[in-house]
Amino acid sequence: MATRVDIEKRAGDGGRLRDSIRRHPLTWFFGLANLLSWVAWTPYILSENGLGVLHFRFPELLGTAQLAGVLPGAYLGPIGAAFLVTAIADGRTGLRRWTGRLFKWRVHWLWYVGVVVSVPALLTIATVALSEQNPLVPAAATLVAYVPGLLLQMVTTGLAEEPGWRDFALPRLQQRYGPLGGTLILGPLWGVWHLPLFFSEWGGWPDVTWWTPIEFIATCVTFSIIMTWVFNRTGQSLPLAMLLHTSVNNFFSIAWSEMFPSLTARDTTHAFLLASAVVALVLLVATRGRLGYRQKARGLEA
Repeated sequence: MATRVDIEKRAGDGGRLRDSIRRHPLTWFFGLANLLSWVAWTPYILSENGLGVLHFRFPELLGTAQLAGVLPGAYLGPIGAAFLVTAIADGRTGLRRWTGRLFKWRVHWLWYVGVVVSVPALLTIATVALSEQNPLVPAAATLVAYVPGLLLQMVTTGLAEEPGWRDFALPRLQQRYGPLGGTLILGPLWGVWHLPLFFSEWGGWPDVTWWTPIEFIATCVTFSIIMTWVFNRTGQSLPLAMLLHTSVNNFFSIAWSEMFPSLTARDTTHAFLLASAVVALVLLVATRGRLGYRQKARGLEA
């Protein structure tokens, strides 16, 4: 039976933990996001979908084992950590702000059209520039599958990641370090979160070189600059940020290989880095590094 001293000690430990989370919400968020995801991904990485230490494979759903092997860890990480830290650090008021950005759909329709059209266009142009190959026209079935695929990406990848990276972390980082400084912190951390997956089919294992994750992290940085600009210019609309993120995944998953059948998955990384770097540079010059950010009263964006 617990004594009074034990109960008081536990209460004191819990209070110190809450105080630590309230003082350092970003540190706790990034730590928990990595811990929760990496632990959940361990069976997938050790399975025959990865290192082959465990002799079983994850089942394929909709043609991929990533839904069973990767998605649960993705949901536990960024969105789970963001919810826990927000609830403890900011309470109900903070949770309302956090979910408010998640449901901020009412943005001018041109933003939606612009994202859906510009992402495949820019990635196609970048691929052509790097490969000097003309794209083939996708089959009708591919075009029909494009929108359902995008919707699936929105409720999987988009919903799992962006409530953490852009909804929770970016407003805090911008308020403390400015839009560019905050983005240059968030981009590498976003990339590092993915690192264990390079030991699995997700990252192309076993055909992974030391350069592969470095190029991926560099792409996360340049693409984060674009994400920050879209997030800020749309009044911090998380659905638009999710749409931008998932439009890249969807294009590469559904249409790209059919348009460029002689290229490999490694070429997608090169094209993505080139396209995002060029657009990021244009935005940095055009906005002088402000990336559409408008400083609000202290505490309103936390």
